[in-house]
Amino acid sequence: MNKAISAAASTGSLGLNERRAPIARMTRRLLIYAVSIFFIFGPLSSLILWSVAEKWFWPHPFPNAWGFKYWTQVFEGKMLSSLGLSFVIAITVTLICLVLTVPLSYLIARNRLPLKHLILLLFLLPQAFPQLPVFTNAMTLMYRFDLVGTLTGLTLIHLVGAIVFSVWTLVSVFQSVAESMEEASYMLGGGKVYTFFHVVLPMAAPGIIASSLLVFLYSLDEFTGSLLIGAPFHITMPVFMYNAANGYEMQVASVTSVLLMIPGIVLLFFLQRFMRSEYLAAFGRV
Repeated sequence: MNKAISAAASTGSLGLNERRAPIARMTRRLLIYAVSIFFIFGPLSSLILWSVAEKWFWPHPFPNAWGFKYWTQVFEGKMLSSLGLSFVIAITVTLICLVLTVPLSYLIARNRLPLKHLILLLFLLPQAFPQLPVFTNAMTLMYRFDLVGTLTGLTLIHLVGAIVFSVWTLVSVFQSVAESMEEASYMLGGGKVYTFFHVVLPMAAPGIIASSLLVFLYSLDEFTGSLLIGAPFHITMPVFMYNAANGYEMQVASVTSVLLMIPGIVLLFFLQRFMRSEYLAAFGRV
């Protein structure tokens, strides 16, 4: 009798623990999400507050007056032209990178080139040093060809860093495409050009999209080269934001920061969808 009672009690406690386990897991998951959201979006909350603050005086923790006065000022000013210029430059840089780096990255990934490590290292050199001296030297070179202050010079200076992201990402993408698929195409009579466009490119399409998103985000947020080469004739969105913050126009700088942040967040969600684990596993492998 006592054994039956103890068995029933232990069974009941096991059932209670089983019912509590999903609740505990859900609680831990929600706690992790809450902490992650706090650390990611917590520092950005001040930007949102400043963007809707018409008056904010110390020591008040929140704005004294709320409104969209500065949003209206930003949209009525030169911000839209800067935003449009940033998007045009980013799209142009992305397209040029695709045209230049897709065939180049495929050749690097598929062929046993002499000094392949050195070739990839050369593409990394612009990122191995601080951007300011790199872009300053590029600016002195562009002065000789009258490219400073022009859209052509602005596009070229963006390409300095964008090509690095594109080549290193696309090499890993093409390395993740099985060579057996190309060999099967060759055995069935497909030439190299046909195989590249009808077999390799469709399989590498998600990685090419991911690389394009990385290049686009880099160009959209590029500041140092845009300031040295483009300003004051061509003001991109990051330079516009810098000028506003430098003049302590915190509301205008915050509005432009939020507007610049929105496409980045949206595109990062797309990047997460297209970036595959096999690309990361092949990244940097030559």
